[in-house]
Amino acid sequence: MQTSFTPEQLRDPKIAEANAILRSCVHCGFCTATCPTYQVLGDELDSPRGRIYLIKDMLENERVPDDKTVTHLDRCLGCLACMTTCPSGVHYGHLIDQARGYIEKNYERPMMDRFLRWVLARILPYPGRFRLALLAAKLGKPFKGLMPDRRLRAMLEMAPAKIPPVSRNDDPQVFPAMGERRLRVGLSIGCAQRALDTEINDATIRLLTRLGCEVVIPEGVGCCGALTEHMGKHGEARGTAAKLIRSMASIEGLDAVVINTSGCGTTMKDYGHMFVGHEMEAEAARIGGLCRDVSEIVAELGLPEGAKAAPLRVAYHAACSLQHGQKLKAGPKNLLKQAGFEVLEPADSHLCCGSAGTYNLMQPEISAELRDRKVETLEVLKPQVIAAGNIGCMMQIGRGTGVPVVHSVQLLDWATGGPQPPAISKQSA
Repeated sequence: MQTSFTPEQLRDPKIAEANAILRSCVHCGFCTATCPTYQVLGDELDSPRGRIYLIKDMLENERVPDDKTVTHLDRCLGCLACMTTCPSGVHYGHLIDQARGYIEKNYERPMMDRFLRWVLARILPYPGRFRLALLAAKLGKPFKGLMPDRRLRAMLEMAPAKIPPVSRNDDPQVFPAMGERRLRVGLSIGCAQRALDTEINDATIRLLTRLGCEVVIPEGVGCCGALTEHMGKHGEARGTAAKLIRSMASIEGLDAVVINTSGCGTTMKDYGHMFVGHEMEAEAARIGGLCRDVSEIVAELGLPEGAKAAPLRVAYHAACSLQHGQKLKAGPKNLLKQAGFEVLEPADSHLCCGSAGTYNLMQPEISAELRDRKVETLEVLKPQVIAAGNIGCMMQIGRGTGVPVVHSVQLLDWATGGPQPPAISKQSA
C-alpha cells in the first residue's frame, strides 16, 4: 500500500511504525475471509482491509476522527484472525491499537460512551470493585428491561448466578513444588478472572506444583493492562502493566511468568513493544520474554505417567488470543488428548466467540450473533463439556449453552489427581 506521510510526520516513532505496517499491506483481501465482523455485517469497512484504509486516511491527514471511522474501528474485535491469514505479515494488532489511542486523544465520544468506558476502566481491572459491581448487577438483573441503553442491559446480563468467594490462594505467597523443584515461576493471577472464577487459579497452582514448579504469587501482582490497552487508554494500561512487571521482577531466580488467561498473555508477551522508548523498556521486554501460557509450561514439563482422565467428550474452543495472538493452537488440544479426553474441534474454529475483552459489553448485538454462531458449532458435536483457555470466552459461551464450560487447566488438574471441576460436578449432580 502506498502512503504519503511527510518527513516531519515520520519523525514520530509511532507514525513511522504505522507507515511500515500500512506499506506491508498488499490489498489481497485474504483477511476478509476470516474476519468475524465482516462475516456478520458484510461491509468492507468492517473488515481489516477496510479499517486499514480508514486508519491510513485518519493518520496521514492528522484529522479529527469522524463518527463513521470511529464506528467501524470500534466494531473490530481485535481477534487477530486477520494476522493468522495475512500472507504479507501485516501487524494489524499494533495498527488497530495505535488507531484506538489516536481516537482516545482526538475524538469526543457521546456522553454515555465516555461514561461507560470510564466505568469499565475503573472497575474491571480491580477484582474488589468488580466483585461489588457483579453483586450490584445481580441485584439489578431482574430490572434489566428498564435500562435505556442496550450496553447497560449487557452489563447486567454479565452477572453470574453465583459469585465465588475470594480465594486466599491469590494472596502473596509461595507454593512449594511437590518433589524436586524443576522451575520457579511467577503466576499472573489476573483481575476480572479473580472475581468471576477463582477455581482457575486454584487448579493452575495445584497442577504446576504437582509437575515440579515452585509457584510464587508476588506482592503487587494484578491487572496486566490488556483491558485498557485495547480501549485506547494507553497511559493507564502502561501504568498497571508497570506494576505487574515490577512485581514479577522482584522474584529471585524467576524461570517463567505463567498466564492462564490468554487475553492477558497476548498483551504481556508484547510488553517490549508497549514500553518502547520508556525507561522500563528493557525490563518490560525481559519480563515479556519470560511470559508463557500455562499450556506451554505443562507441555514443557510433561504430564505425569499414569495421568488418566474420565472418558469425556470435550469440545475445545480455541481462544483467539491463544491461537491468533500467541500462535498456540495444537498444544492445548494435544495436552487434553494426552490426558485421555476425547477432544473435538468445531467447524470454523478460527472465528471469534464475540467476547474480546469489553467487546461483549460495548457491542452486544454483534457479540451475541458471534456467540450464537460459536455455540451452534460447539453443541452440534454433542460434547459433555466445553474447554477453553480464556475466562472471557468461558463466560461468553457459557451464557449461550447448558453444556458445562471449564478452563483446560481444570481438566488437566483433574486428570492428574485434582478435584473434578465444579461446573461438571454441578451438571452431573
